[in-house]
Amino acid sequence: MRKVLVTGSAGFIGFHLSQLLLDEGFAVVGFDGMTDYYDVRIKERRHQMLLQNQHFSAHVGMLEDFDALHALAMAEKPDVIVHLAAQAGVRYSLENPRAYLDANLTGTFNVMECARELGVEHLLMASTSSVYGANEDMPFDEREKCDTPLTFYAATKKANEAMAHSYAHLWTLPTTMFRFFTVYGPWGRPDMALFKFTKGILEGTPIDIYNDGDMYRDFTYVTDLVRGIRLLIDAAPVRPESRDEIAAYDSLSPVAPFRVVNIGNSDKIRLMDFVEAIEAECGREAIKNFLPMQTGDVPATWADATLLQELTGYRPQTEFRDGVRRFVAWYRDYYGV
Repeated sequence: MRKVLVTGSAGFIGFHLSQLLLDEGFAVVGFDGMTDYYDVRIKERRHQMLLQNQHFSAHVGMLEDFDALHALAMAEKPDVIVHLAAQAGVRYSLENPRAYLDANLTGTFNVMECARELGVEHLLMASTSSVYGANEDMPFDEREKCDTPLTFYAATKKANEAMAHSYAHLWTLPTTMFRFFTVYGPWGRPDMALFKFTKGILEGTPIDIYNDGDMYRDFTYVTDLVRGIRLLIDAAPVRPESRDEIAAYDSLSPVAPFRVVNIGNSDKIRLMDFVEAIEAECGREAIKNFLPMQTGDVPATWADATLLQELTGYRPQTEFRDGVRRFVAWYRDYYGV
């Protein structure tokens, strides 16, 4: 039985990925800080559900605590590490940047050190579409330069990519970074737009809509996303013998077993269409509070998912109205509304 260490296993994406891996016969070692960035009870509930499977173990600790993480990694000796834990949230990085420094830089370095010492088959780590920053050419392609991050959150994730490339080169450590695009779905984070919009609409309270609603996002359903991660586990990059071996669409490094992969729905959706889908499922109209663009935000994101499809034969495909329908059904059931 292959064993995977998943950091952030009580988080939104980590929970869904752990569930999928368990369903497919993996043993999963979960590591999560259970921080109070949002309601810890939903994190605890996710872990409780995963613990119903005998092949899942839950461990609570902070990424910044190298001794605790290292002891767990050396005891469990995973074949693969999927690093999803991070201080998330673009807007929160304006208020508390040090949390991102500690979790996303120091914490990621600690994960890489464990992966290096273990010599894992594959290290996979979460980046974000936010690294594209001020880039305007869309859909976003992994081979684009990403030198204009607009938030400290995005800057820490771009730094993670650079750190990981150096380790892949120095230690021949097969590493894949994936850039997520606006992930949504059941068990989502309460600070995310879909959760806030659904809550506000059902409670009859105003919802904040930035840039007067003139926004576009590549909404990616969470089960599509984790399916992409699962398939990428078996697509570990190999250092090429020469640059001529690298396909035109591939972000593979010419000097390291390292690549970056977009995981997105490849569909640019207007924010107001997304809101209308939530209104339809909730059966009532939102009270909309239109606001200007927030500092660090971008008007649009849109993924080119060609590389993911070439590597795995898979492309996310859940239509956003179907995804919204499933989320609202989950929300009503979970909160009894």
